[in-house]
Amino acid sequence: MSTATLQHSKTPAPAPAKAPSGEGRIGLRANLRHIGALVRRNALQIKQDPESMFDALLMPVIFILLFVYVFGGAISGKGNQQQYVNYVVPGMMAMMGMNIAMAVGTGVNDDFKKGVMDRFRSMPIARSSVLIAKIVVEVGRMLVATTVLLGMGFLLGLQIHTSVLELLAAVSLSMVFGASLMWIFILLGLTMKTAQAVQGVAMMVLMPLQFGSSIFAPPTTMPGWLQSFTDYNPLSNLADAARNLINGGPVAHAVWMTLGWAVVITLVTAPLAVAKFRKKT
Repeated sequence: MSTATLQHSKTPAPAPAKAPSGEGRIGLRANLRHIGALVRRNALQIKQDPESMFDALLMPVIFILLFVYVFGGAISGKGNQQQYVNYVVPGMMAMMGMNIAMAVGTGVNDDFKKGVMDRFRSMPIARSSVLIAKIVVEVGRMLVATTVLLGMGFLLGLQIHTSVLELLAAVSLSMVFGASLMWIFILLGLTMKTAQAVQGVAMMVLMPLQFGSSIFAPPTTMPGWLQSFTDYNPLSNLADAARNLINGGPVAHAVWMTLGWAVVITLVTAPLAVAKFRKKT
């Protein structure tokens, strides 16, 4: 065997190329750029499919009319619907976040079924940027739903007894808490096999939390054991905070409890959702 052949045989084979997974190597500026591009992509999808906004536009109208004119008289007394509007509208701001968050979970599950997420995972981008971009767009949809809710509330006689700044604070608090809930439903969407399963499990969680809270009725009208549940229900804290910011009253405890719940939920579920997103097959 010739010397050239021996030297050629001893040349080490090139190392196989590694898949782009170095999320830690991506700087903050690049991360923000990726999130912005993905937000634009998700927003363009909504523009191409306007029907995806029907829930954000119609759900607040249907629910406020239903609860004010069907249940308002029974809860606050016949002829007191006007008073009930100021009670239920701030509470329903918490409800909007829950329902929009549920749609995020089904959307993520559907994107995996279509192979969209697999394409994103093959790109040299931070895995968290895909999920954060989805949350940013859904927070925008939540803001639209809340605006429609308040618009209907004003048509039905909603009055602001504090100031516009406190109204904006109530809306902002709802957005922050709603964004934290989205991590729960994203994790659920990444865990369940089908979008129908995500929706089924989400409804089993949503119904007790929504109706076992102070959103629609004062807890004092409920049995003692249910009052104990509403005291620890984060939706009650958010509803009470938004209600007092709009109607006047002590807000510090309810606001801090809502923010505390939002931080805890995000710190627990966001890392789990990102890890599940990386490993999901």
